[in-house]
Amino acid sequence: MIPAWLEIGALVVMSVVIVADLVLAFARPHIPSVRESAIWIAFYVLLALGFATLLFFFADGNLSGQFLAGWLTEYSLSVDNLFVFVIIMGRFAVPRALQQSVLLVGIVIALLLRGVFILLGVTLIEHFSWIFYLFGAFLLYTAVRQLFTNQNETEEQESGAIRFLRRHIPITPHYDGAAFTIRRDGRRVLTPILVVFLAIGTTDLLFALDSIPAIFGITQDAFLVFAANVFALMGLRQLYFLLGDLMSRLVYLTYGIAAVLVFIGVKLVFHALHTNQVFFLGGGKPFEWAPEIGTLTSLGVIVGVLVVAVGASLIKLRIDAARAH
Repeated sequence: MIPAWLEIGALVVMSVVIVADLVLAFARPHIPSVRESAIWIAFYVLLALGFATLLFFFADGNLSGQFLAGWLTEYSLSVDNLFVFVIIMGRFAVPRALQQSVLLVGIVIALLLRGVFILLGVTLIEHFSWIFYLFGAFLLYTAVRQLFTNQNETEEQESGAIRFLRRHIPITPHYDGAAFTIRRDGRRVLTPILVVFLAIGTTDLLFALDSIPAIFGITQDAFLVFAANVFALMGLRQLYFLLGDLMSRLVYLTYGIAAVLVFIGVKLVFHALHTNQVFFLGGGKPFEWAPEIGTLTSLGVIVGVLVVAVGASLIKLRIDAARAH
């Protein structure tokens, strides 16, 4: 059980940080340096680890482990968002200095939408225990789809979505800082930045269809699910500027993320079998042989898979660079 003061305190801190980040981003639009991006990412990581530590001492060690596993899962799955962010920024020709403001607002929109999605997921879990079968099957399907969908196909899909927005919303082709509208020919017209905000926010919601079921495979605590999403997304903007085109060269990361999805999908199916209430499966009785995979095991598998995937990608980069010379 998480103490009320810890939940309220965490929400206050997260809200203050997000608001301060918004104010700073719009007050001083610029291209973050590598050092600045690294400092912000370290700050957000320390915040997440600090929250996990408070959970360990004032709530429960198992809840702390659930948060860490959920946070790492959300962070790794959010990496896919970066590829799409790059595509959206390119399609709308967003000025480099404005990109961090655009990303931040898009992420805030995504958090609000994910909050609604999380509440819906919790309600479904409370009333329909069989939903874990669907979550597990969906994650397994998503993992297979991720392995066989290349970056060019993703780019074409996103381009189609952006063309739809351009066709149905009258906008000027020019930016005016972070302004949503400008006066043109005596009337107010929208600037592209509003459409970019909507594109990033709603695109992230599509990714939430994968990530929210995944984290429900680790914890069903709505607050921990939301907190893990907030901490994962808060550092995403800085990660965009820090890693840049390196993301597209981490060739094995996609396989690592797919492996994480497979693991959590299998875990969800085992959990559904272990608590089975579906009348046409075993007469509606639980399958005692189905193992319940613990939090520490989940955390170890997720960390191990991501370390191996990133490490192998970096080794390949070094080998390719040596061959090129």
